[in-house]
Amino acid sequence: MQTAQPKTFPARTLSFAACLLIATASFTGQAQEATHMAPVDAYLMDRTAEINLARSAAPPSIAKDATVLVLTRKGYETAVKGTNGFVCYVGRGFGGAPDWPERWDPKIKAAACDNPSAAPTMTALLKLRTAMTLAGKTDAEVMDRIKTALRTREIPPLAAGAICYMMSKNAYLSAQGDHNMAHLMFYVPEKDGTTWGANLPGSPVIGGNYWYLMPGHEAEAAALPPISVFLVATSTFSDGSPVSPHAM
Repeated sequence: MQTAQPKTFPARTLSFAACLLIATASFTGQAQEATHMAPVDAYLMDRTAEINLARSAAPPSIAKDATVLVLTRKGYETAVKGTNGFVCYVGRGFGGAPDWPERWDPKIKAAACDNPSAAPTMTALLKLRTAMTLAGKTDAEVMDRIKTALRTREIPPLAAGAICYMMSKNAYLSAQGDHNMAHLMFYVPEKDGTTWGANLPGSPVIGGNYWYLMPGHEAEAAALPPISVFLVATSTFSDGSPVSPHAM
């Protein structure tokens, strides 16, 4: 099988809904912004279907031995215990940046697979944020709890080499465009993407802040450890099938 080559997309057409989903989405500002959470049932999936979708985030050679999480009414739980240190899951919109306009959309199903360097920090942040949101905590309460977890090292600092695979053919990352884009995300403890050449004309690298999607949160972000997310699109999905040249 040929190695997937990076695929270039105009930076202006894509923005980060980290999380990443921490998920990356194309947002034009035309989507209807939901202001509150839907009933929890709207976000839940059939358990087997969720396991299969989570595993589709990464190539089978990785996903077959990965730990798999599924969402319950109280948060994520382990459905499959893996052996290779990777953790696969299906992110929902409310598991990422609190200012993302699509955070409450039940259609968001962001299949992701964190590598062993990313999982202790990034998967842990996703699990904590998700559990607290489902428990009805406010954004302020969630962020205060995250700050405490990071300060006390209950959640460890981000390790070098942290990567998230998001190559699923069946993910739904955004209501915009084609709803999906196969890509890799790199998590780096930096404030911006200048050293990566991110968001420059012709660059295949798109960069953004992990904590907040939109401008205007500089003070809040400064109170948290710097984490940047860098995205590089791939020309194939995790099953090896080609990505449409028009897909985003």
